[in-house]
Amino acid sequence: MDTKSLDKIALSVRSLAMDAVQEANSGHPGLPLGCAELGAFLYGEAMKFDPTAPAWLDRDRFVLSAGHGSMFIYSLLHLAGYALSLEDVKRFRKLGSPCAGHPEYGMVPGVETTTGPLGQGVANAVGMAVAEAMLAARFNTAKRRIFDHYTYVLAGDGCLMEGVSAEASSLAGHLGLGKLVVFYDSNRITIDGGTGLAFGEDVGKRYEAYGWKVLEGDMYDLPGLGKLLAEAKADTARPKLVILRSTIGKGAPTKQGTAGVHGAPLGPEEIAKAKAGLGIPEGKFWVAPEAYAHFEKRRAGLAAVRAAWESEFAAWKREEPALAAELEALLAGKATKPLDLPAFPKGEKIATRNASGKALNAVAAAFPGLVGGSADLTGPNVTQIPGGVFSAADHKGRMVHFGVREHGMAAIANGMALHGLSPFVATFLSFVDYLRPSLRLAALMKLPVVYVMTHDSVFIGEDGPTHQPIEQIASVRAIPNVLLLRPADAEETVVAWRMAMERRDGPTVLCLSRQNLAVFEKDDPEWALTMALGAYVVKNSSSMPETVVVATGSEVGLALQALDLVRKEGACDGVRVVSMPSRELFLAAPAPVREAIIPASARVIVAEAGVSMGWERLAKSEDILSIDRFGESGPGDEVAKHLGLTAERLAAMIKG
Repeated sequence: MDTKSLDKIALSVRSLAMDAVQEANSGHPGLPLGCAELGAFLYGEAMKFDPTAPAWLDRDRFVLSAGHGSMFIYSLLHLAGYALSLEDVKRFRKLGSPCAGHPEYGMVPGVETTTGPLGQGVANAVGMAVAEAMLAARFNTAKRRIFDHYTYVLAGDGCLMEGVSAEASSLAGHLGLGKLVVFYDSNRITIDGGTGLAFGEDVGKRYEAYGWKVLEGDMYDLPGLGKLLAEAKADTARPKLVILRSTIGKGAPTKQGTAGVHGAPLGPEEIAKAKAGLGIPEGKFWVAPEAYAHFEKRRAGLAAVRAAWESEFAAWKREEPALAAELEALLAGKATKPLDLPAFPKGEKIATRNASGKALNAVAAAFPGLVGGSADLTGPNVTQIPGGVFSAADHKGRMVHFGVREHGMAAIANGMALHGLSPFVATFLSFVDYLRPSLRLAALMKLPVVYVMTHDSVFIGEDGPTHQPIEQIASVRAIPNVLLLRPADAEETVVAWRMAMERRDGPTVLCLSRQNLAVFEKDDPEWALTMALGAYVVKNSSSMPETVVVATGSEVGLALQALDLVRKEGACDGVRVVSMPSRELFLAAPAPVREAIIPASARVIVAEAGVSMGWERLAKSEDILSIDRFGESGPGDEVAKHLGLTAERLAAMIKG
């Protein structure tokens, strides 16, 4: 270990972090100052990566879970030779700079995930470690090891206070993820002050109870870091937590070790004193020549490691053409054989969750990258897939039992997606509130995660208000880049799954019924194609429609019943029923498409078993049949009737 060069790298990290935060007049200098030695050790000595090939399949992954300390990773990526210039670093937190306030996936090569909401990075890393283990078990052979890398994390006190990290860490220990190493920056400081204000637990003992190997050491002992990592790697059966005693803001003479250095610039006077004490020359954005020289030499060695792997990979592809084709399809999110989706006869009554289960199995048979599971609701969500269960004893399984950990489940799925898999997760729609932050990050990172959300309305009945979704559909629609699909029957459900698997630039939420819904006739002969635009005509009028009834999910059937009542009473035939599985897709469709489905001259009535919020964009408030209150406990049909969600009431609204 070249400790002299690593010291210069650490010094350079401190220099860049102080100046960049001061230049931006915004940021968090405490972590990069306090953890610079760990960064120097990981990037300058321990990790396997190649800055010229940041997407290399077998690279080690590093996740800065404590994303507020983003100058830590930006400094190291610049020094290591990634496509991040010193000018980029100087523009930290400026509009248009790749060096955003918190690390953003896709903006800087080498940033493996978007972090900032604390604990998310820990959970994402668990997903990455799951993916590495899955891919190694499925694609490595006795002769060739194509996947053989580690996932490293830097987490702080805040990360380990957040519940999402606890959920994910508990599962990681249970699954025996031996190639996951979390370094805990134990500086005992949070924004409000010392951690003793609210955090007095023994973190090491907690992680031992999770089934992790726990090690302890000094953040500033470089040879000691090497010994700790060697000991961590020697245990292949457990994830590792390495607790490193540290000083936040180390080097800032009057602010180190205090909350004042956590989230504010040091100020010119403190920086000048810090640089003098550390031996950093005057001037801004100084980098030690030895740091650049070290990484220039290291890049040559890393390139040789990658070249050797590329040779192994090429040989593996020649020897295992079927596996190679499967891996290529998996990473591209493609099918390896035709997608044989189920068909359902008209009139069949089947819950869309059950139709989804059949479609899911067809998707699993065609898409090798599809993996996932539910939050202890496999039966109710109908999400059993073939291919075995992923466990500590068998990493080949495609199905993950996440346990009752909705938030951890969704964050882990993000990590799996970041690693190249196509994950799905499942729970009840009312519990989307438990995982919303991870869903939001999936949307922000444009990750193709599929959310199977069953029990989608008050029609679930007896479980009562706690389990009956009311505001959840509207709240999910409010998240940018989330595709929410609420199919109205089994046929729509199948198309919804096809749409979800074709989408590669964001998450898809499928809202599915527990109650049986009849498969209905559809007047649009190209309805399956039109549905991709968000809506289509289910039942047309005999003339230009004067009234268009727009409904989603089970309320499409309700609208058809209401239309029958209206027609039996001899009312006008100028009524059209439209199914709108995706309001957002429809509103984004070209104007001629929208006009063809809902003419501007028509009165619009909306029916949805949820809050009315958002439907004002299509209909007047008095023309929206909705539920703007919590539900009741009782048989589903009786609850719906009690809340006024009936065909009779909708028919009365149609008649005016």
